[in-house]
Amino acid sequence: MTNAAFEGLLLAAGYANSHAAFARQLNHTGRDQGTWRYDAASVYWWLRGRRPGEHVQAAISQTLARKLGRSVAVTDLGFGAGDSIGRCVYPLTVDGAIDTAEQIWTRLAKRLNQQDSGVFDSGKALEAALGWRYDLPDKAISRSGRQQVTSTDVQSLYALADHFTDLDRRHGSGSPHTRAVMADFLVRQVAPMLRGTYTDAVGRDLMRAAATLSGQLAFMSYDAGEHAMAQHHVTLGLRLAKAADDRLYGAHLLANLATQAVFLGHAREAARLAEAAIDGAGRAPAAVLARLHATAATAYGQSGERRACQFALNKAERALDRTGTDPGPRWVGYFSPAHLAGAALRCLSDLNLYTQALRHAPEALTLESENTRTRALHTALVAMTYARAGDTNAACNWGRKLAQHNAGIRSVRVQQRIRELTATLSPQQTSPQVKEVLHTLAAGPASI
Repeated sequence: MTNAAFEGLLLAAGYANSHAAFARQLNHTGRDQGTWRYDAASVYWWLRGRRPGEHVQAAISQTLARKLGRSVAVTDLGFGAGDSIGRCVYPLTVDGAIDTAEQIWTRLAKRLNQQDSGVFDSGKALEAALGWRYDLPDKAISRSGRQQVTSTDVQSLYALADHFTDLDRRHGSGSPHTRAVMADFLVRQVAPMLRGTYTDAVGRDLMRAAATLSGQLAFMSYDAGEHAMAQHHVTLGLRLAKAADDRLYGAHLLANLATQAVFLGHAREAARLAEAAIDGAGRAPAAVLARLHATAATAYGQSGERRACQFALNKAERALDRTGTDPGPRWVGYFSPAHLAGAALRCLSDLNLYTQALRHAPEALTLESENTRTRALHTALVAMTYARAGDTNAACNWGRKLAQHNAGIRSVRVQQRIRELTATLSPQQTSPQVKEVLHTLAAGPASI
């Protein structure tokens, strides 16, 4: 759908057939914001529904007002309210990614305590995958703005990302406090850095750090059940990873998107996302490949494709065996044999191969102490698999352990698995032990 208001103003100002000239004038108007690189393609996408940042809209108004000789209000441009970012479009340019970052970080900081009413859009997820995989690399990232950004500044962002990751794994993301602190930091500190002055090398690293923070915030939003917000942040993270020329981290984010799609029941789309991640990662380190193939296996397991699932699991296992000599980037260090065992437990159970699935149960629970939420998730999987296999006694035993592991964790994903276990056991609630386990699970942390 064309933005008729903006199109009419361009026509009146003589830019109807000269979008490139308008973009040059806009870049000149916004020169105090740094080196803008908007072009005819940017104008095309604005006409087709993309919404530039508030500061860009202000510059567009100034540019048109100067040409028309009269005032032009931002509200006259036809871009609508900030919630138009709900379309979750993969940004075309680096400048577009920076605009999007500022918009969605601000939105989250201002609206965190309100319910996220959006839904996951599998079509937009696949579009983002295509953009990340096939768009041409960004030739230059260097920028001239108000704030000088150094390598030391960027390294501090990685340290902060590690801190938030640790909090998330230990406690879950259900409480909005951690995400509020993180969103506020992104708005106040990281967005100005993205608009600052940096060399190409520092800029690539800055984009990678911003992608890491956005990716972590995406995963936290997903764990809190805010699926539209999670998709916004992982889509942004993909574009920032593209700007950083970091295909491995981009593949990791795409696999996270596939994991979210599996959770929401979009199995076939999840498989396509996972395969796109594997294809885009190329000759990746073994640890990265293990993680990506494990994600593909869970997607194939949910969609009932037994051969593809087993094939992906075998690839993941072979890759994990090679990680001693090929450990990969530091961010993939979390992926352990226990994580792969959890994925195998999940997808084999989905295929109704309960005996095979339960062979992975002991290793799935051999986790480092900081993986509190993962331990709860894997315990729930073991309990559910026993319940589906008809072993009520074992399911109840593991249900009691789940209630213990769930203490202190606020996670929609954990609560969802508890609900699934409860629904599976409920037909047998006349049994005293089943009734006791159901009561124990119901008395745990409230749903988020």
